[in-house]
Amino acid sequence: MKLKTAGFILSLIIVSGNIFAQNKVNIYNPEANARADIEKAVSLAAENNKHVLIQIGGNWCSWCVLLHNFMHNDAKLDSLLKADYVFVTLNYSKENKNEEILEELGFPHRFGFPVLVILNAQGQRIHTQNTVYLEEGNAYNQKKVYGFLMDWRPNAINKSSYTK
Repeated sequence: MKLKTAGFILSLIIVSGNIFAQNKVNIYNPEANARADIEKAVSLAAENNKHVLIQIGGNWCSWCVLLHNFMHNDAKLDSLLKADYVFVTLNYSKENKNEEILEELGFPHRFGFPVLVILNAQGQRIHTQNTVYLEEGNAYNQKKVYGFLMDWRPNAINKSSYTK
């Protein structure tokens, strides 16, 4: 009887391991060249009058995965992202912490993960967003995320938008 139970438990462990392996998240690439990705995004932003939105986190971070999926699966948020931002993910994990880039960005990881950084079309950091302020309960709040994206799009901080 004990042998059957042990066999059943072992089978359960193997099956559940295979299920989780199939659901591996691949949003952040630890092998990516973050500097090259950001430089390319800044170039695209300059060409298209956009800002760069960097989402910093890792595949290990459930809130990072949640935010990424939330912004890209919500049609209103995704549309705003595509209209006003060039989106980049920046990996932070035991494989690659990207410490040099994070230092250049003003240590945004001090707020935890995920954290959002906005660069203008010249590559200058103009805002760092602690995403805890975009949460509500165990999820993100669409109105808060939308407001954040609206408040930092290029036209929102363009002087000509406020002249009479």
